[in-house]
Amino acid sequence: QVQLVESGGGLVEPGGSLRLSCAASGRTFNFVYMGWFRQAPGNEREFVSGSLEGGYSGIYSDSVKGRFTISRDEAEKMVYLQMSNLKPEDTAVYYCFAADRYPINSGRDVDYWGKGTLVTVSL
Repeated sequence: QVQLVESGGGLVEPGGSLRLSCAASGRTFNFVYMGWFRQAPGNEREFVSGSLEGGYSGIYSDSVKGRFTISRDEAEKMVYLQMSNLKPEDTAVYYCFAADRYPINSGRDVDYWGKGTLVTVSL
């Protein structure tokens, strides 16, 4: 059974940094596409960043481009999200995702979800 487990969320001041981690388990071969969505209170879940199998450059939403960096360790089945220059509007639950297809147009195309980790950006 596939599981995705996130860690690394927490409270950070505006301008600060956090690193999220996601550990995948439950199968021996890699997912085609892994990454992160987020959901703020009252909002729909939105795409943040994704990483294709094979070491391609990360894919980012416009709202985080230049501030967030995604990386992936395929041997360890890990995906990371380094978040810098955090803003209050980055406050959300961040969900790791895995999919056996690319591209994905929405969360409906995702095959597996983690349970989420809360990131709060506030003074």
